[in-house]
Amino acid sequence: MKTVLFCKRPYSFGILRPIHNELIRLKEDILWYVDPEIVEHFPFKDDTSYTSSLQEISDFKSDAIFVPGNVVPHYLRGVKTQIFHGLAGEKKGHFRIRNYFDLYLTQGPYFTNRFNELAAKHGDFDVIETGWSKLDALFLQKDNFDTEKLNLLEKHQAKQIILYAPTFSPSLTSAELISDQIIELAKNPDYLIQIKFHDLTNKDVKAKYNEIAKSYQNLIIVDDPNISKYLILSDLMISDTSSVVYEFLLLDKPVITFKSTSDNIKWTNIEAPHLLCKTVESVLNSDINQADRKWIIENYHPLRDGKSAQRMVEAVKQWVNQNGVPEKRKLSILRKWKVYKKYGKIKL
Repeated sequence: MKTVLFCKRPYSFGILRPIHNELIRLKEDILWYVDPEIVEHFPFKDDTSYTSSLQEISDFKSDAIFVPGNVVPHYLRGVKTQIFHGLAGEKKGHFRIRNYFDLYLTQGPYFTNRFNELAAKHGDFDVIETGWSKLDALFLQKDNFDTEKLNLLEKHQAKQIILYAPTFSPSLTSAELISDQIIELAKNPDYLIQIKFHDLTNKDVKAKYNEIAKSYQNLIIVDDPNISKYLILSDLMISDTSSVVYEFLLLDKPVITFKSTSDNIKWTNIEAPHLLCKTVESVLNSDINQADRKWIIENYHPLRDGKSAQRMVEAVKQWVNQNGVPEKRKLSILRKWKVYKKYGKIKL
């Protein structure tokens, strides 16, 4: 099966890499599409075939295209497979059908049930629950960083690691609203605070926190597109309305959010910045949400064996065997125009 791994944003690298590894294991033919704007950040240049040319992708004549984003050019050959870039179903557009995809691979029942309802309504795509490839490393490596964590705590003379991972969306992010409270937390020598920003976070916000970090040895800005390691290392997460909240919850560890808009809050959420420091202390002393987290685990991603990429590849192979390989995707004139505007035209 000739496969394209379609990257528009850097967060796609960690989502698609497990699928790449599974396809390599099966000795399949792979070509990465890496958007020209992010190709300098592509971490797998030395061990894979990649291009920033859609013409090359078209000439490759793929059987399948795995897409963590919302759009894929309709004129490319292959079963266009939506694999998502997060678990935050409450975010605007998560369940929006844009008509670009033949197949949706879902993470758990909460998502599967919704997309099955939409599939019945639209009638032109299928849904298969496979789990999410990005989380394979989370489950397979969850015990791999024990020594590193001990060394980090000893180096910084801290007792616990707190991860702050805000979303980038201007209407949802907490980054500017609770910056003073993050500073207060950094003044507590018991805490080692690691901050991981979204790829699209405002540059001025990042610069502000980088400046703050210069004054506190126990406040570290993480510059790594793959957050999984830092989820594993941390004892507590602080966030807002970010998909990464659910990834952390799947490790059965406590979360504090600021003004989350989630429909399924099974953790501690605060509405005022001044409550943060006191809440951190309280949650670390008493994990009152452990029972509620089980609902998230069972509904958002119950498959915890680290084999989601394998299931995803198998699901696509099965779909192709049953339906054949689509030469292109039927779209409205408006959708086609948006694709041409975003990606341009190619020679077919």
